Amino acid sequence: MNIGYARISTEGQSHDAQIAALKAAGCDKIFTETASGAKKGRPVLEEVLEYLRPNSDDKLIVFKLDRVARSLPHLIEIMDRLNRDGIEFQSLTESIDTKTPGGRLLFHVMGAISAFERDLVIERTQAGLKAARAKGRIGGRPRRMTEDKINAVRELLASGTPVKDAAAAVGVSVPTLYRWLPGASR
Repeated sequence: MNIGYARISTEGQSHDAQIAALKAAGCDKIFTETASGAKKGRPVLEEVLEYLRPNSDDKLIVFKLDRVARSLPHLIEIMDRLNRDGIEFQSLTESIDTKTPGGRLLFHVMGAISAFERDLVIERTQAGLKAARAKGRIGGRPRRMTEDKINAVRELLASGTPVKDAAAAVGVSVPTLYRWLPGASR
């Protein structure tokens, strides 16, 4: 079964041209959605992907690649899902059809580009973290318990202050205090 998906970004636009092209391509059912291309959540697209039957003769057809995915990694994610489920994909404008050898080649090239892009992001992130560490910075949230707070809590506890009040005095929770001072009396 040929399933079409048409998306427009704003209410002022029309699905008509996409629907006409999808009908001409032989779509048996067409889903339409109005959502910005930048939006991550697209409920109708998710509905379409759930509607497609794994390992059947279903094919997802779109008018143009940018109608189905907001970015190359998002497109690869969708294509991986379709491929895993044995569902064909076709983009009318770009003449991509995963039923053909050329369409499958293009899909694999796009997958390789996406993997390369992910690897570059990881490499840049690691280089940035290494440079920050060299400057004496460490990642993550600032620690709630500083040496001064630990010393202050020890003094408060030694003078008989209840744990709850000692934690409140330095602005931390009781579990945080116990995590930093495991021997504190309960």
